This record gives sequence, structure tokens and C-alpha cells, in this order.
Amino acid sequence: MITNTEIEKRGNLYPNHIVDFRQDNDKLYFTTQNGVILELTVLRDSAIRFRYATEHAFEPDFSYAISEDASKGYNELEVLDEIPEYVIITSKIKIHINKTNLKVEITDLKDLVINEDEFGFHWEENYDYGGNIVKMTKVTQSAESFYGMGDKASHTNLKGKRINNWVTDSYAYGKDQEPLYKSIPFYVGLHSDAAYGIFFDNSFSTYFDFAHERRNVTSFWADGGEMNYYFFYGPKISQVVEAYTDLTGVPELPPLWALGFHQSKWSYYPEKKVKKIASTFRELKIPCDAIYLDIDYMEGFRCFTWNNRRFPNPKKMVDDLYEDGFKTVTMIDPGIKIDRDYWVYKQAMDNGYFCRRADGPHFKGKVWPGECKFPDFTNPEVREWWAGLYKEMIAEVGVHGVWNDMNEPAIMEVPTKTANLDVRHDYDGHPCSHRKAHNIYGMQMVRATFEGIKKYTFPKRPFVLTRAGYSGTQRYCATWTGDNVATWEHLWIANVQMQRMCMSGYSFVGSDIGGFAEQPNGELFARWIQLGVFHPFCRVHSSGDHGEQEPWSFGDEVTDITRKFIELRYQLLPYLYTMFYKYVKEGVPMLQSLVYYDQEDTQTHFRTDEFLFGEQILVCPVQEANAKGRRMYIPKGKWYNYWTEEVVDGGIEKWVSADIDKIPLFIKAGAIIPKYPIQQYVGEKEITELKLDVYYKEGVETSTVYEDQQEGYDYKKGRFSLRKFRQRGKENELIMQQFKDGSFITTYETFKLQFHGLPFKIENIEVDNEMVDLKSINFDGGNSIEVSKDFTELHIFGQ
Repeated sequence: MITNTEIEKRGNLYPNHIVDFRQDNDKLYFTTQNGVILELTVLRDSAIRFRYATEHAFEPDFSYAISEDASKGYNELEVLDEIPEYVIITSKIKIHINKTNLKVEITDLKDLVINEDEFGFHWEENYDYGGNIVKMTKVTQSAESFYGMGDKASHTNLKGKRINNWVTDSYAYGKDQEPLYKSIPFYVGLHSDAAYGIFFDNSFSTYFDFAHERRNVTSFWADGGEMNYYFFYGPKISQVVEAYTDLTGVPELPPLWALGFHQSKWSYYPEKKVKKIASTFRELKIPCDAIYLDIDYMEGFRCFTWNNRRFPNPKKMVDDLYEDGFKTVTMIDPGIKIDRDYWVYKQAMDNGYFCRRADGPHFKGKVWPGECKFPDFTNPEVREWWAGLYKEMIAEVGVHGVWNDMNEPAIMEVPTKTANLDVRHDYDGHPCSHRKAHNIYGMQMVRATFEGIKKYTFPKRPFVLTRAGYSGTQRYCATWTGDNVATWEHLWIANVQMQRMCMSGYSFVGSDIGGFAEQPNGELFARWIQLGVFHPFCRVHSSGDHGEQEPWSFGDEVTDITRKFIELRYQLLPYLYTMFYKYVKEGVPMLQSLVYYDQEDTQTHFRTDEFLFGEQILVCPVQEANAKGRRMYIPKGKWYNYWTEEVVDGGIEKWVSADIDKIPLFIKAGAIIPKYPIQQYVGEKEITELKLDVYYKEGVETSTVYEDQQEGYDYKKGRFSLRKFRQRGKENELIMQQFKDGSFITTYETFKLQFHGLPFKIENIEVDNEMVDLKSINFDGGNSIEVSKDFTELHIFGQ
């Protein structure tokens, strides 16, 4: 055996001194003597791309993560050639490139260091696979905190953690377990009241060390591919998150029913059982919009088939459910059963659509149907074929939504839980192995599904759900956090995962309420419902191995609590829909951790439990058994206790009472919260009046209500209603102004205004500069009135 000891000793390799610089508009190229090239692209004044090549050559520039609609353009770009560095200046930041070693330092315009290389870019040869292991080390700044990274089951602040992004089926995962179902290699750093973000766009297995191994160093690396990362400067966390979300994209608005309550189980069958579940919801008057069919609706777990013994007439069942207000959502997995008489398998075989191993044969793996083959969703032709497979299910049977599961892809009875690393993929014309394609496989499957569902549900909007995902998957679908457990610890995990996902650009997210594995008791289920109704995606899902988990499964007390909170969600649908609109329009996360809300308050940097639902409702779940309340942190501002209307000044931690039928819930002073009447499903009732809960504040606060037809695409043609309310509270007066945009005409003509916390008794009311008869607006001496939805200015006078 011959050993090349020189190569063995080389270890990490580093760039040396710069020998060439050139600029091509927004791209700057720095080349070192030993063949490293740094391509620096100025995307926006505060968004910079850093891309490194070795041996003088870049790989083809291709990414599934980047949105075609990402913003570009900057106001200022100046390059200074100085000793010992190049300095690139935009209107927001300075970038210093060291001429000796290619290290990068980024400062604001006042020279505060925002982010700086420690060793910076370096690499080592990958002896197992060839290519490079690419690495980056950064200096951890004093008192720096770290947030984001998708579905990690860890403290919201990742300081001191090491994590791995390798999309993995992680049944019954635990706190801090790595890796999980998503790969979202984006984090937010915060120090000196300045925030920045880094998105490491590399689909290989990636790793992040947030001052874990060395307390003053943050590092990230990948098993292959390029060192290719995007830097975003705030200085506000909100600016960083919105910039990353703009780069990787947002979804379309969902149909409003997708924001209702959904019920699922592994599995509901036969048809009689499904209809019994549906009728029980209606009998008990517990609102619900969707029922899910897991793998047992299929014939032998073959995708795109129906078991005719369990479901003899699927179209009639789906139509009957729809008549009673239920949408049907079916599961589709990527594993296609090897069966020469199975039409989907035969089509894929005839057209060469299955993944192959490096040595030529198709890759095979065991999933629910037994031995399966797997379509190569990175091939555009395969994606188009897959989208077309949904025609019968959607256009003919009438199913309303689809749920892609097991799409990591999950493979049974193998130690790696997934496909062999030598499996080959087209990767949209950039052929590669599964090492590179694994993390995006589920994303491309759900992309194909989205295209099919969108085509066959048109002119209505599609609803698609995925388990696996990579950055950018949010463009296509909702997601949930996989196979959790019915424990109090997992209630805590669900809370931090939702906050983290929203800060990672992926807001349409929920957990399996009550836990997928094992069985919750009534108290845990009630507490989880109380949290879950404040998550963007709201679904109960459980394993059939562990008993019943419908809202009525835990006795009358829990049933009543569950009904109460699901009803509250349905009342808040216009508020929730407006949250989604802001997410789509501006990249605003639908849930906000306290540090996002107020990064200047260092008390928020390590809070995990409290979060904002939208921008004006503060929620803090009870996360332990037998609790009659809990201590929580109230952030800056004034807040109304939703249950008692007590006004609390923020900036303090305090005890909040919350027996089993309540959750600590606060409304921001000055907020105007829109509410619909309680419905058993979206569209059950015509909305004849919009209730506005007006919470008094001395000073100014703005609120927004977005509405449209709740289905379809007319909103993209201007047929929407966007109302902005400006409330100004004075000692003896309250002024409300309304500004309206869009051509959609709502079904209601009036607002019912319910005032909270007025420091005066109402004496007179002026609408659009005219004093009105109080009886004409149904004022009964209390704190509610009815006014035309078209008012522009409302004055409430008191004494």
C-alpha cells in the first residue's frame, strides 16, 4: 500500500494573498495566488452574497432555494483599494477584504463590527467522496445570541449549540435531538443591539456550531459543494428575517378553510368511521374544516389508489363531507410499490422516472407497501408527470388538499433511514448524487404536488402539506414538525419550533396537537389545544396505536375547553388571515419571539415561552401539569389581559392566573382586533357584520384588516379589501381613522365596535364630522356601537 503522507498532512487548506481583483457591475472577484476565488455579489445595500471557489473554478450556479421574485438593486456601491485591504461600501455597510488572507470583516457605517471571519473560508479534501469539505469560521462577538435554523427542538437561543441539517425521519424525537425533518441553514445573529443573518445555501449535509466547541467562535461547514452564503444586515431582526424571506420566497395566500381546525389520525377508515367523526363534530358543535385520510385509504398502500372495500365510492363520500362543510385531505408518499400491474409503477418504469444507483440499477427501499422505487423529483419531466397523477384524485374524486409524508425520503429497515448516498439525481440538469440531493428531495416532491393540485383545483387555491423541506419550500406548502410525543416536554418543543420556523421564513407551520406518539391525558390535550389554536396551521394528528384523540375523547370538561378555544380561533380568522397577508406581502413572520418583538430588551434574548400571535396578541402557554397559572414576561408597552381586561405595563415578569380553561393571553393596547361570528366551518355563515374589538391606548396605534373572497385568485387583480385603522387615544376622546384599499366589496355593511378600557364614559359620537344620534348607531349606554363600514373618521367624546 502506498500512502501519500504529504496529502495526509495537508489537513485544512486556506486562501493566501490576493493577486487579482476585477469588478463586473454588482459582482466583485478576488483571486488568490493559490487559486481561491471569492465572488462577492451586492444584491441590495444590506444583502451580500459570498461565494468561494478553489482551483480557479466555480461549480455551476444553481439553487432550489432562491425565489425568482427576490428583490435586487442597491443605491450605492464604492470600492476602495487600500493597504492592507479592499473596502466595499454600500449605503448600509462596509465590507473589508484582507489582501493577505481573504478574510472578511463587515461593519456598519460607524465602524461597529457586525460580523468578522476568524479563520474565514477554508477547506479540506474529502477522502471518502472526493471534492471538498468546505468550512467557515466566524468570531463570536461579545454577548452574541443566535436564532433561526428551522425546526430544531432546542432553546430559541442557539448559543452553545451544535446542529446538523440532514433531513431525517425522526420518530418520537427528543429535546435537542439532531437532525430532524427540515434543513433550513439560516440563522440570525444579535449583538450590540445590531442583528444580521447568514444563509448557507448548500444542500449537502451542513453543520453549525454556535460557540459550542470554542466559546468565541461560530462556524458552519458542509460535506461537499461550495462555500456559498448570503449575508443580511438589519440592524433590526425584523429587517434580517424579511430580507431572507424575500430571497427564498413566500407562498400564495391559502384558501381560508386551510386556516381553520383540521382533524387527522393514522388512520380513519372505513368510510363509516370517517362519516361518524364528521357527524360528531357537527353534533357537538366543535368547528372543523378538514378531515385527513392517512395511508389506509389506499389499496395496499399504493399511492393514487383507493381501497374499494373501505371506501366503495370515494367521490360520493368526499361530496357528502363537503356538503357538511368538511374538506378531505389525502396522504401521498414518494415510495411507489414494485408491482408490474400497478399503473403508476408501470408509467414510471416505461419512462425511466425512478432514481438509479451509481452502478445503474434502480434504487429500491422498503416503505409501507413493501419494496418500493422512488421517482427522481429533481427531474423536471418527472415533476410534470407527478403533477398530472393528481388529476383523478382532485378533478374527478374532488379531494381538496394533499399531504406529502415520508418524503425525506424515509426508508425502513436501514440504519441511515434514507436512500443510499450513491443514488443519482438529475438535479434540473446538474447531475449529482444523493449526498447533494437528499435535503431537497422532499421539497421537489411537494413542488410537483403543488403544481398538480394548483392545476386541478383551479380556479380555487390549492392546499398542500409537507413533512420534509429545505429553505424555500415555504413557497409551495404548509408544514408540520413531524412525529412528536404526547408529553409536556413536547408541548414546550412545539412552542419553540413554531417560533423558530417563523423566524426562518416558514410561517405556515403547526405541530401534531396532543402528540403523535403515545397518548395525552385530558389536561395535556387541553393545554396543547390552547397553544395550537395560536399556530398558523392547526391540526390534531395521532398514531392509531395509542387510542382516541378527538376533541371529545377526554370527557366533557376537556371537550368544552377544546370547543371554546377552537371557537376563538374561528372568531380570530380575519386577524389570522391578515397575519398571512402581511407574511406574503412583506415577509413578516406570523409568530414573533419576544426577541424579534423587542431586541433592545436583553430580557427577551433567552425567553422561550412567550410569543406574539401576529403583531398585537401576546400568548404564553401553560407547560406543566396541575398549574393554576404561570410566571411570564410581559414585553414593553401596555397590554390588556384578554380574560380580565386588567391593563399591565410591560418590561416585567409576573404571575398570571390561568386555570385549566384559560391560557395567558394579552392584547396590545391600541389594537383593533377583527372578529367573525363563530362558524362550524369557513363559509357556513354569510358575514353580515364585522366585530372590531377596540382596545384603548393613550397615544397612537395602527391596525390592519385584510379580506377577499377567501378562495380563488381575484385578489391578485385588486379584488381585495385592505383596511388600515389609526387609533389615537386622549384623556377624554378617542379618534379612529380608516384608510381603505382594494375593490373587493365585503358581504357586511357595518362594523360592531366594542370598546375596551375607555377611561371615560361615552357622551357624544361624531362620524365623518357629523354628530350622530346615539340610538341610530345602537349605543345602549355601554361601550359598543354599530357604524357603517365606510366611515373615514370616528370621534368618541367622553367626560
